[in-house]
Amino acid sequence: MSNLFLARLQFGVTTVYHFFFVPLTIGLVLLIAVMETVYVMRGNDAYKKMAKFWGKLFLINFAVGVVTGIIQEFQFGMNWSSYSRFVGDVFGAPLAVEALVAFFLESTFLGIWLFGWEKLSPRVHLLTIWLVAIGTTLSAFWILTANAFMQEPVGYTLRHGHAEMSNFFALIANPQLWLEFPHVWLGALSTGAFFVTGVSAYHLLRRNSTEIFKRSFHLGISLAVVSSILVAVLGHEQAQHLMTVQPMKMAASEALWNTSPEHAPWTVMADINPAQHRNSFSIKIPYALSVLAYNHLSGKVEGINQLQAQYEKQYGSGNYIPPVRTTFWSFRIMVLAGVLMILLALYGFYVSWKDRLLNRKWFLKSLIWAVSLPLIANIMGWIMTEMGRQPWAVYGLLRTQTGVSPTVSAASVLTTFIGFSAVYGVLAVVDAFLLIKFLKQHPDAEQHVLSTESMVTKPNL
Repeated sequence: MSNLFLARLQFGVTTVYHFFFVPLTIGLVLLIAVMETVYVMRGNDAYKKMAKFWGKLFLINFAVGVVTGIIQEFQFGMNWSSYSRFVGDVFGAPLAVEALVAFFLESTFLGIWLFGWEKLSPRVHLLTIWLVAIGTTLSAFWILTANAFMQEPVGYTLRHGHAEMSNFFALIANPQLWLEFPHVWLGALSTGAFFVTGVSAYHLLRRNSTEIFKRSFHLGISLAVVSSILVAVLGHEQAQHLMTVQPMKMAASEALWNTSPEHAPWTVMADINPAQHRNSFSIKIPYALSVLAYNHLSGKVEGINQLQAQYEKQYGSGNYIPPVRTTFWSFRIMVLAGVLMILLALYGFYVSWKDRLLNRKWFLKSLIWAVSLPLIANIMGWIMTEMGRQPWAVYGLLRTQTGVSPTVSAASVLTTFIGFSAVYGVLAVVDAFLLIKFLKQHPDAEQHVLSTESMVTKPNL
């Protein structure tokens, strides 16, 4: 195995693992802020108990997310030094703002929120959790500013073999950013919403603190309806934008080998043969791809073979076709998970509004498993986004094989990959243990929000 293959594998594993925690952090903290807002405005202690209960689960997820993010940083300088040098002058500003403003904002005020329940006035304490929510959102924005540059480079000048930022405002006005950021942010809200509904469903099945979890369920399912529908709308707009800026990614996501000149069908499923550049078997819906791409029944959609020939003329000889099977199926799994989320959210809102939750045990059980749906959609969306961009690390400017560290051996990458995987395995066990332990606890019982002492002694980390 080459150092390039292992570096890509390590990047994929660490990024996917880290991204399990980030969306839940963003989505859950917003719901907690809303709960505490209702408590402060109405003086209803039920919402205070809700904020404390969900706050414990948020803290666990936040802590593990921070650790996985730190580990992820190591690999950039270690495995991707050429890439880091190429984009460093562009990424420096947004990532510095993310670290110095957004991350410090959320981490500082999270500590104040954690220990300030009985020490601050209710309104000041409420302000701290909203600042945490703003911090998490800003973190996502600046990280996605960097990612959007990789998808659609803007505001740069090539000098001495690397990109230098020439226009900061062009960077933050990147069209890709303003489609990608709301799509990811709404996906995070869906993740938090389905987590709250799933855990609430677990307790409702056991008749635990029924009133508290009915309120939590209704709040979560309401957000799930809005966010899951808007995710689909923004995802559609983002796909249409990619038809222009990354047509190869969209062609690969449809396994469209040859240009469809007018009425392009949408492929539901296919047996893809990348070696022969064809699909051995496929099920298609006539006109549907033209509708998805242009919102009307006719429209030319470029095929993989024609784009490959075009890119060879533009960039020189080479293979510009991404992994078609991976791009194709990750896109469909993401869409399927999204459709299921919308259907479950709509039905859940209906039965919650009609106060029939406790009579729908089968539905409550299904919602416990549905917690995984937004996680699946998030991960599949990122796989499609990153794999579909190949062979580019920065689209049109830097190929992935050029971005890898030239002096790091395959053995070194393999060693760190094994080490990181072992650490991630331990973190997964600890995270699962703590989440299950605290989500099963009764919120009516006399409990305290996680303290430093409880985190150290139960269990000993």
